[in-house]
Amino acid sequence: MTQATRYPPSRAAIAVAALLCVVGVFAWKLVDVQVVRAAALNREAAAARSAPVTLYGARGQIVDANGVLLADSVMRYDIALSPKNASVPLKKTIADPARPGKQITTVVPLQQLTDELGAALGMPGQAVRDVISNALAANPDSDFAYVAKLVDTDVYERVRALNIPWVVPWKHPSRRYPDGAVAGNLIGFVGDDGQALAGLEYSQNSCLAGHDGEMTYEHSLEDWVQIPGTATTTKPAEDGGNLKLTVDSDLQWAVQRIAAQRVAETGASWATVTVMEVKTGKLLAVADVPTVDPNAPTATASADRGSRAFTAPYEPGSTFKAFTAASVVDNGKATPTSQVVAPFRYLPSNGANINDSDAHGDLRLTLTGVLIESSNTGMSKFGEKMADRDRYNYMKAFGLGAKTEVGFPGEEPGDLHGDPSDWDNQTKYTTMFGQGLTTTAVQIASVYQTIANAGVRMPVSLVSGCQRPGTAPTQAPVPTGERVITAESASSVSAMLESVYTRGWLAKQWNIPGYRIAAKTGTAQVPNGKGGYLKGYLVSVSGFAPADDPQYVVSVSIMDPVKLNTSAASAPVFRDVMSQVLKKYRVAPSGSPAPNLPATW
Repeated sequence: MTQATRYPPSRAAIAVAALLCVVGVFAWKLVDVQVVRAAALNREAAAARSAPVTLYGARGQIVDANGVLLADSVMRYDIALSPKNASVPLKKTIADPARPGKQITTVVPLQQLTDELGAALGMPGQAVRDVISNALAANPDSDFAYVAKLVDTDVYERVRALNIPWVVPWKHPSRRYPDGAVAGNLIGFVGDDGQALAGLEYSQNSCLAGHDGEMTYEHSLEDWVQIPGTATTTKPAEDGGNLKLTVDSDLQWAVQRIAAQRVAETGASWATVTVMEVKTGKLLAVADVPTVDPNAPTATASADRGSRAFTAPYEPGSTFKAFTAASVVDNGKATPTSQVVAPFRYLPSNGANINDSDAHGDLRLTLTGVLIESSNTGMSKFGEKMADRDRYNYMKAFGLGAKTEVGFPGEEPGDLHGDPSDWDNQTKYTTMFGQGLTTTAVQIASVYQTIANAGVRMPVSLVSGCQRPGTAPTQAPVPTGERVITAESASSVSAMLESVYTRGWLAKQWNIPGYRIAAKTGTAQVPNGKGGYLKGYLVSVSGFAPADDPQYVVSVSIMDPVKLNTSAASAPVFRDVMSQVLKKYRVAPSGSPAPNLPATW
């Protein structure tokens, strides 16, 4: 038999055709995988072994006027795990207990791993297992779940030492306030998620906030271990800017301590103390008691977490008489020696009913004497010499009835009882001595700054500037003052306020030897929000020093000091704070005696 007859042509052709078909299938599959669907398959493979990671932009620092750190970002860590990979048996090579010098491969139970992880995190192992099981119940392919957030470096190191491949710590900048409650009511705080919630943290967020970025990396499919060299930053993170304040943290601490001590001594509800630089309008200290520690804001009642100096308007009472005196003097209606007869009760022709706080006979007082005696009736007789509209315009020029330039979160503008056309007969007069309208503590400090600064009001400032990474500092604009009253009028009011300081009923309690001081007390009723007044009073003192060359304003407000419900409660705070300010800034003592203006006639 020949070879040809043993292998018929038909069978050979069939074999060749079959082989070609098989090769063709493989070739098509190869083309399909490597060409047609290459991009899609690569994406699927990359997705299976890659993970996105947020890169956090650090929040900027907050520093005081001298660069002292008040808030910064510290590194914390979020501990994450892969629920689906946690169920994959973890093999470890360990020493063979039966054969010294030899090693064996063993499988570590999930319970042991989760117990070890829980111990490192300070939580039960069962809680870790619950995270895994809950994530898998929601999504059987779950590849990411947080087991703890914002842990410190010590915890991070303990977790890393466990070397569990499906547990991954991620860096997470967090907020820290090194000085605790110092300026806490001003600084504010952020939430656990880094979102600004209060204070300057909130209002200056555009400066402070960082911008998050993103990176990806590839990991092994079996045990989720990161593959070296595969990390790729897809969007870089940007750190926030640094915010510089006008506040002096050392002074702020001292003022808070003085105010807190007096609140405790008098059983008061709260207090605010404001220190302002006369020539610039800069706030050097704004103390609120109670205060808040931004490291633990929930430890403080919500009502005490803000700054009442900005957010709690009140009827200023007799400290406001300095404003009325400035207005009538500048308007040409009176001088420090102008005379009135001040009765205990004054009944103007419009039907209003005005009285002083204590019964007395008719007093023959100058405008200076009206301030010394703090006579409502005497001030009413001077105030009525001006048109309501003119007096209202002075209020607006002094910055009343509007928020300050600070723009503090929740800041109130105060209420001038609407427009003068809205004032009833009684309000026409009560607004002359600090009732029937509301102001904030910072606004009253600004009024005294204007008088102290020869009649020029400076914008109130709390922030000096912002510097973002890689850019030049953005400085706050150099303030330009606005003249409100003439320098001569301001000098006259200052001289009258010196007489209040040297000859008023608190002269011995607030005396600061060696310095000329201009100041005025106030005792104001507090509205209850229902058309009446609370039983307690808000007592206050505002003034500046040295009166012969004014440098600093101090304004004190104490709410309902039940053990001493008069301005005597606030006078020692004014004395101690002003003394601290004069000493800290090395202000030279006054070189001349205070003027001796006549109080009576």
